[in-house]
Amino acid sequence: MTIKQIKTIAKEKGVKVGNMDKGNIIRAIQRAEGHFDCFGSATAGVCDQINCIWMEDCLR
Repeated sequence: MTIKQIKTIAKEKGVKVGNMDKGNIIRAIQRAEGHFDCFGSATAGVCDQINCIWMEDCLR
């Protein structure tokens, strides 16, 4: 997902991105949605959040 797409989602969720990097924006969106802010924290490339829209970017 592009940074532009991520910022659009953030805006829709009421997340102010300022000068945050991609990972911090995604984690802020996850918190705003009431989810665990786990983006980028999967150990050994393993993640059990199969319905997460960020999974592909996260496991890269």
